[in-house]
Amino acid sequence: MQEEQVQIHTDYIQLDQLLKLANVIQTGGQIRPLLDEEAIQVDNQICREKRKKIRPGQVVVVNDQIAILVKAQEV
Repeated sequence: MQEEQVQIHTDYIQLDQLLKLANVIQTGGQIRPLLDEEAIQVDNQICREKRKKIRPGQVVVVNDQIAILVKAQEV
C-alpha cells in the first residue's frame, strides 16, 4: 500500500480537498464514484460524505491502495 503524509495548517480539511491535495483526484466531482463504491475509509470506517472533516492524526485509505496520514503543520 502506498503511504503519503499531508500536512495541513488548519484544524481540519474537507475530504474532497484532501484527496485533491494528495493528487488522488483532480476535481471535486471525481470523489462521487469513490464514495458510491464505498472505496474510501476514514480511520477504518467507510466514508460516504464528500465534505467530511478530516483532522490531524486521522488516516484516509482509498481503494485499499493509498493511505493518507493527515498531520498538523508545525509552526
